Order: sequence, then structure tokens, then C-alpha cells
Amino acid sequence: MKWRTYKGVLIRQPIYNCVEQNIIKETLAGFRLKVCIGTDSQVFGNETVFATVIVFLREKNGGYMLISKERNRQQYSIKERMLAEVARSIEIAYELCDLFSKYHIDLEIHADINNNSHFKSNEALREATGYILGMGFAFKTKPDAFASSCCADKMVNGAIF
Repeated sequence: MKWRTYKGVLIRQPIYNCVEQNIIKETLAGFRLKVCIGTDSQVFGNETVFATVIVFLREKNGGYMLISKERNRQQYSIKERMLAEVARSIEIAYELCDLFSKYHIDLEIHADINNNSHFKSNEALREATGYILGMGFAFKTKPDAFASSCCADKMVNGAIF
């Protein structure tokens, strides 16, 4: 995965090192951090675009995010696409989880899945919940899943890249 800052600056080091540097920098500046990881996707013609974000929240002092965006031509049902989003978020969370433990940073996975059964994304709720909890992560769904439903959504719908 290629990662960038919100301003579009390419991160040339491994994401693990970048996240650790961010944690150290923010902690030394006196901030208590929380990290939320989320993914959103959108189908554009015969392409599916996924955007995954790592959101760093500084307690009572804003936040910022790192972004990875990828495209593929695989066709997904809505349920498959929702689960692919969750899988991307879990993949990066799993890669980074020992950092969050080491520095005592709270982590949440944000799933772009609606709790309301009237929405199509709800089809994936049961499986996604089991997957995320089975991996040992805390999570939120819509409407509280801002990392996926707001931050990643803005990236997938045309912001940078």
C-alpha cells in the first residue's frame, strides 16, 4: 500500500515507521492520542476505488490522517465490498497494533456499515462484527464510524491522488 498525507505528500518509509514517528512526536508534544482506522469504497464504472485512512485524534486538539487509495477491476456484491473494506482496515490495524499497545494508544476500527436494516450495507453487519471482534479490535459502525464514512469517503470521492 502506498500512503500519503492529507496534502498529498507521499510517505516514502514503511507505514509502521511513519506511524511510530507520529506517535512519538505527538506524545512528546503532550498530546494523548486515539487512532481510528477506516475504509470506504465507491464503484466508478468497472472500477472499484478503496480509500483507507489512519486518523490520529489529539485529545481536545484536532487530528490528522494518513491515506492509502487503490483501484481494482474486481466486481463485488454490496456485501463483498463492505467486507473488503473491513478487511483492508483490519489488515493495517493488525500491522500496527503492537505499536498502539507499546505506546498505550486506543484503537478503533470504523466500518462503513449501517446498523439500520433498511440500508443495503447492513447485509454485511453480522459478518463484519464477528470478523472485527474476532481479531480483538474495538469498532464502530455508522453513524459513529467517522473515519470510514466521512474521512475515507472524502478521499474515495475525489480529494487527492
